[in-house]
Amino acid sequence: MAVRSALPWPFRWAMLAIVAGFCAAIALWAFEFGKEIAGLDRGAKEQLQQMRFENDTLRAQIETLTAERNKAQSVAHTADTVLTAEKVAQEKLVDMNRQLQADNQRLKDDLGFFEQLIPAAGANAGTLAIRGLQADVLPSGEIKWQVLVMQAAKNPPEFEGQLELTLAGLTNGKSWTGGPPGGALTIKVKQYGRIEGVFRPPAQVLVKSITAKVLQGQVVKATQTVKLS
Repeated sequence: MAVRSALPWPFRWAMLAIVAGFCAAIALWAFEFGKEIAGLDRGAKEQLQQMRFENDTLRAQIETLTAERNKAQSVAHTADTVLTAEKVAQEKLVDMNRQLQADNQRLKDDLGFFEQLIPAAGANAGTLAIRGLQADVLPSGEIKWQVLVMQAAKNPPEFEGQLELTLAGLTNGKSWTGGPPGGALTIKVKQYGRIEGVFRPPAQVLVKSITAKVLQGQVVKATQTVKLS
């Protein structure tokens, strides 16, 4: 005697499929639950989070290093600018120092020269006089000279005359005299007048002294001689 089911075959296959799907779902759930229990999935998530954190840290470090590099470049450019400005300022200071030294020397020369303007007491006060005759031998061998002629009187009439320079020295052991080319210089003096110039003596001549004479026509009004060292 055989017992047969009353359910048709299609319904039996549907029931088998449902049961198989339910079993597969349970198996999948069991597999995922097992991984979670074993810590595999948690470790992967933690590792991923750790990698993300390290990536963010590295990115922050790169941004910091980039900012520091930009700052260092800016400081370097600023330092170069400051050094250039300091160099220009130093060159200007050197030029100013040279100019000040030249001005100081000129003022010393003028002071020593104009000190001669102080009227001298004595019988010759108030008459035309040579109050300063200076002569210096330059490294080039030229002789730089200057003469101060003055009238010490108050509001004197203008003097018109000539300034004659005579240089004396030796050449090849023999006496020598000469003067600047052109002869005597025409001068006009109201209260005082300063005349100066540069003279190159002939070769082989050793100048020992220079004499300045102020003449009015053929009359010598004043004379002075200085020796050259």
